[in-house]
Amino acid sequence: MDTSIFTIPLGFDRTYIVKCEGVIMIDGGAPKKIKTLIKGLKKNSVTPESIRLLILTHGHWDHIGSAKDIKNITGAKVAMHKREKDWLEKSLKPLAPGVTLWGRIVTGILAMSVPHVDIPATDVDIVLDDKDFPLDGFGIAGKVVPTPGHSPGSVSILLDTGEAFVGDLAMNAFPLRLTPGLPIFADDMREVKNSWKLLLDRGVKKIYPAHGNPFSAEIIKKLYRW
Repeated sequence: MDTSIFTIPLGFDRTYIVKCEGVIMIDGGAPKKIKTLIKGLKKNSVTPESIRLLILTHGHWDHIGSAKDIKNITGAKVAMHKREKDWLEKSLKPLAPGVTLWGRIVTGILAMSVPHVDIPATDVDIVLDDKDFPLDGFGIAGKVVPTPGHSPGSVSILLDTGEAFVGDLAMNAFPLRLTPGLPIFADDMREVKNSWKLLLDRGVKKIYPAHGNPFSAEIIKKLYRW
């Protein structure tokens, strides 16, 4: 069965619906975006009840803000790495430090606004660890792969066909970046590069970032000579 990929922006983030024998959702977007999600699902002929799993690539507020509402309308299980599950379950709002001059400026701006953001807390049903998590049980040919660096518990979803949904391991959207490349915020840039090496070694072909349009993995290879 062919795999279909749908993009639904929920705030500044792009969330993704992956449909094969089953349906999963990747990332939960900003808070209070459930009406936008329902509209996007209807446009792509996906019923909320068909979504069996919501995978959160990491725990920053713009990726988990509507997770509770999504869980409520879909009945999906929420999967998140053990290092960041408290961020959702306790409504925590840490920010990754800027690793470029522009990243530090943007982080400073966010630090003033994020305290006013409300993240509804909800339980994490599937706690991911530092091993691959296969998705065949949810009707998807692929796996969740630990890819720390942007944050301690960042993960990517790697399909058997070579598509990778990487959260903020890469960015490709103004005002964060003008062209595809590594994140301007990160907990540990060395781990970011190690995670990219892992994905490239596993044969990733196409990158789906949370911020910006998809792009070829060849861009990362050429930019960073891996």
